[in-house]
Amino acid sequence: MTAPALFADHFARCPLVAILRGVTPDEVVAIGEALVAAGITIIEVPLNSPDPFTSIARLVQALGGRAVVGAGTVLDEGQVRALVDAGGQLLVAPGTDPAVIASGARAGLAVAPGFFTPSEAFAAIAAGAHALKYFPAEGGSPAMLKAMTAVLSAQVPLLAVGGVTPANLGEWRAAGAAGFGLGGALYRPGDDSAAVAAKAASFVAAL
Repeated sequence: MTAPALFADHFARCPLVAILRGVTPDEVVAIGEALVAAGITIIEVPLNSPDPFTSIARLVQALGGRAVVGAGTVLDEGQVRALVDAGGQLLVAPGTDPAVIASGARAGLAVAPGFFTPSEAFAAIAAGAHALKYFPAEGGSPAMLKAMTAVLSAQVPLLAVGGVTPANLGEWRAAGAAGFGLGGALYRPGDDSAAVAAKAASFVAAL
């Protein structure tokens, strides 16, 4: 199965993406196992984390076909190549750089860039995006997202990312968010696997 198809399969089962910003290689496998046990099987390690490609490689090795693992905060084509070398399957970017999106798509990755306006969304889709993250969602509103769903293709799922909590997830979903990127409300540096497991369970229950 291709990485985009694998991403779509896991997303259909649970459209929550764990964003482990600040995680270290020594703790990442235990946290990844806790997430998968809770039902969250799409995991992103942002590249401004300590030694992120080592963390990604360890997750890929440990979780095998049980999870889709990738990188966030991907900013250039060199990072795309390093992600492929680490065995990652998912590329998440904060913006809509068409060179980064196209590079990831050519490499066979599932690509989910960030957008904030319709123009950015259409540019990302044209460059090869498989999903779009509305980011930072806390800087916008569910009403803005709902308005954009009227013109964006339903074939490209929209994820709300930034400020999503179990309490407001339903509001975003009602506005048209197909999925969610979960950052600080799910994991903060220093959280152990038990803490992450408890927070993951809250998000899955809210979903």
